[in-house]
Amino acid sequence: MAQIMFDATQVAPQESLSPIPAGTYLAHIIDSEVRPLKSGMGQALALTFEVLDGPYRGRKVFTQLNVQHRGSPDAERIAQAQLSALCHATGVLKLSDSTQLHMKPVRIRVKVRKDESGQYGDRNEVTGYEAAQGVAIPSMPVAAQPAAPAATPPWAKRAA
Repeated sequence: MAQIMFDATQVAPQESLSPIPAGTYLAHIIDSEVRPLKSGMGQALALTFEVLDGPYRGRKVFTQLNVQHRGSPDAERIAQAQLSALCHATGVLKLSDSTQLHMKPVRIRVKVRKDESGQYGDRNEVTGYEAAQGVAIPSMPVAAQPAAPAATPPWAKRAA
């Protein structure tokens, strides 16, 4: 037996860990990290969003972008397109460190992904990004953007 002095009237109970309903939410990134894929075939950018308003204010939504995936060029292309959409929505068009995206309001489109196996609970999935004002930030077409020397992002560095 362990003695503990704890007064539950002084601490708010933990919120439900169930997914928030599908919809569009004003949020910002509060944490990010590049981590290796479990398969060892690349790297992912893991992002933690915090909802900024409405009844789900303070709730966290997590996403992972497989920005480098040697086993699936399609997965890599999709993740990089998603990262580009996030960069455009936040106005950070030249990204050299994921912390540049932190604390910038953005609208995230969220859906609930059902676990068909029943082994795991349902979870949220971020399916899109929009500028916080609801208007996309204009940008030059990708092909027309001038090439500029920039720091190589961690997921673009390949081990020799």
